Amino acid sequence: MGKLFGTDGVRGVANEYPMTAEMALNIGRATAHLFKRKGHQPKIIVGKDTRLSGYMLENALVSGICSMGVDAILVGVIPTPGIAFLTNSMRADAGIVISASHNPFQDNGIKIFGNEGFKLPDEKEAAIEEILFANNLHTLHPSPAELGKAYRLEDARGRYIVFLKHAFPKEHSLEGSRIVLDCSYGATYRVAPETFTELGAEVTTLFDAPNGRNINLNCGSQHPAALAEEVLRKKADVGFAFDGDGDRLIAVDEKGQVLTGDQILAVCAGVMKKEGALRNNLVVRTVMSNIGLGVALKSLGIDSVMTKVGDRYVLEEMLARGAAIGGEDSGHVLFLDHHTTGDGIITALQVAAAMQKEGKPLSELAKVMEVFPQVLLNIEVKSRPEIETVPEIMDAIREAERQLGDRGRVLVRYSGTQNLCRVMVEGPSQEETEAHCKRILAAVDQRLNG
Repeated sequence: MGKLFGTDGVRGVANEYPMTAEMALNIGRATAHLFKRKGHQPKIIVGKDTRLSGYMLENALVSGICSMGVDAILVGVIPTPGIAFLTNSMRADAGIVISASHNPFQDNGIKIFGNEGFKLPDEKEAAIEEILFANNLHTLHPSPAELGKAYRLEDARGRYIVFLKHAFPKEHSLEGSRIVLDCSYGATYRVAPETFTELGAEVTTLFDAPNGRNINLNCGSQHPAALAEEVLRKKADVGFAFDGDGDRLIAVDEKGQVLTGDQILAVCAGVMKKEGALRNNLVVRTVMSNIGLGVALKSLGIDSVMTKVGDRYVLEEMLARGAAIGGEDSGHVLFLDHHTTGDGIITALQVAAAMQKEGKPLSELAKVMEVFPQVLLNIEVKSRPEIETVPEIMDAIREAERQLGDRGRVLVRYSGTQNLCRVMVEGPSQEETEAHCKRILAAVDQRLNG
């Protein structure tokens, strides 16, 4: 049996296995079968980002859902966290998002949320795989009289915007604030500008005309250079860049400096501690977080714990330990007092609120954390053996660790959503850090592609 689900749902090149119409049909059938409960008419929310392939996959998914006697509620283009919200608020049995997040337009993916708005745990994803690969879905069909219906929810975006506005403190206002938004030609292109405008901000929007093929193209949270330029040009107070499906955020201060997810965590956690909102005095971060975040939290008197990479693992740890904030350096930040999942717009609202509460520009707030030089290089690999089992790679890693000592660290891991090996090194200077990273990358290339 193959494994379909990675760290963030099923993902791949559109119209190639596993992101085919046939597979989407069967994922729809298997998900509907798993979440179908007796005693009420079951329903599943279906949304998507702006990719061209979203139409094909949406229709296939909906056919699969309806064929199992479950209703499909179509909400169109909406950020991934919007699906989590709608699934919970409408008491749906599950929610499905068609998106490949920050990946290029030719990729697509399927993410599933349970009825409370949380991403599915591993065992539920395994159960869907089991149903799919048992090849007996055709025996589980209901009678023609019990088929499901598909209908469109016209006010989905409005409902989500109302929810988002509740995440900004009522005692503060964005009146007079100049904010630039980079919507990455993705799912936030209408929701984000409308939310900030309704809260009183003067909004400039970039990359808000998606055509199905330009999502994440030289823009968004992975490419904030154009946003930084526009913030300076407009003399704006702050800039926010989302990724294609709207669950990540990268911020730009009024001086055009880019703030990573780690810096956002440090800023927001510090403010939360001051106002007594930092439950258990704890921040959850990942093994990829910058050394500087740990140093900053320690100086603020805040405890932190580390998890594996992936927002699902951050969430699990937050729930287990009762933490209110956690996240990744990529800009995936969770505020569990506001939402069940990472939400780029809610994160942006928390950064804007922190500026209002402290009465300081973002550049000033960002001084709470010093970012250690970090180099992250990716390489496509032909095979993916456990890193610890490859002596040549381990030798290169150990040598870098020996030279860095306690002045830095090394992390080598495979991507959960692409056929890549990621080599990350932090160190005291850019030059030294880059040199170590390149040496390890060369060992990975020679051993796994040679």
